[in-house]
Amino acid sequence: MALSSHPANLPFAARFMSKDLNATAKDAEGRLEAAHGDLTGDTGEKIKGQAKQVQASAMQAGSDLKQGLKSAVGKLGEATSDAADKM
Repeated sequence: MALSSHPANLPFAARFMSKDLNATAKDAEGRLEAAHGDLTGDTGEKIKGQAKQVQASAMQAGSDLKQGLKSAVGKLGEATSDAADKM
């Protein structure tokens, strides 16, 4: 059975990689747009490119935060299980 491209149908790790790739692509797009705006003297295009870079940073930070929280919850669950086993 083939997986569809919808993020909800992807395995957990693939969803994170997908979001990281989206952030990386958005950053690259922003860098190119800002550089093109800088070369052509188009301030509006340069600002739009910089805004895309900021958006990409926010996307990556959100993904990193989510991964960190999931890791912390997992470790808390393990510690709780270990403590219960020692009782």
